[in-house]
Amino acid sequence: MAKEEVALLGGGCFWCIEAVYRRVKGVTSAVSGYAGGALPDPDYRSVCSGTTGHAEVVRITYDPDTVSYEDLLDIFWVIHNPTTLNRQGADVGTQYRSVIYYHNDAQRDAAETAIEQAEAAFQDPIVTELAPAPQFYPAEAYHQNYYDLNPMQGYCQMVIAPKLQKFMTRFGEKLG
Repeated sequence: MAKEEVALLGGGCFWCIEAVYRRVKGVTSAVSGYAGGALPDPDYRSVCSGTTGHAEVVRITYDPDTVSYEDLLDIFWVIHNPTTLNRQGADVGTQYRSVIYYHNDAQRDAAETAIEQAEAAFQDPIVTELAPAPQFYPAEAYHQNYYDLNPMQGYCQMVIAPKLQKFMTRFGEKLG
């Protein structure tokens, strides 16, 4: 039986992040949701108001014997812009911030190292928040697996599909 670990990442719209990580070999689950805010059991409308403090995140369950936490972070830097504060493209607000929530000291240390190493790939400083993992709240059912269920929707075509293509071009060997 494979062991499983959990990563909690936010890089803008959770639809984008989830769509990529669902395709990574060794990832057994990618669930869109909310974390980092003060309101218990938030919903999409309240999080989108920007007043709850939550970020749109994805809880990634994975087999570390197949894909490492470091690999997940390498993918993270490619599929979003960690240098824009509270923004990813046209999505603006604190809910779209770049964030790595760590579950233990090893994840924190790996994330700190990954941030330092990734700095060289960007002209601007990385502004990704690094914090202990807070309570995770799964998003509503209609947000789960959004890209695969709605591939022809405009946002999926214009925003998510290019991120998937970038991932597949760069990390094709990690496709599950």
